[in-house]
Amino acid sequence: MRIALHSEIRDGAIDDYRTHHARIPDALAATFARIGIHDWTIWRSGQRLFHLVECDDWDAAVAALDEDPANAEWQKDIGRFVELFRGADGAEGFAPIEQVWDLRAQVG
Repeated sequence: MRIALHSEIRDGAIDDYRTHHARIPDALAATFARIGIHDWTIWRSGQRLFHLVECDDWDAAVAALDEDPANAEWQKDIGRFVELFRGADGAEGFAPIEQVWDLRAQVG
């Protein structure tokens, strides 16, 4: 499955976010592989970040991440630069944003 997330960088933290997020810890990459996250790409526009995640089961992956020590360490580090996540309605929340259209699905 593919899901998209939207987050925002804290004011003045773009360069630090880029530097710290140039590479995630190997232990977290191993966790992602173990829990079925196959790819995670992030794009930036101003303060806004857009994430595309390819995974087996998003809800199961998030539940596993909540219990994972490598993720907890990563969140302590990268969380300094992230203001918040927003859900499909634009309110604060760590939930996928709404998919509106997919070319592959249309022509596939």
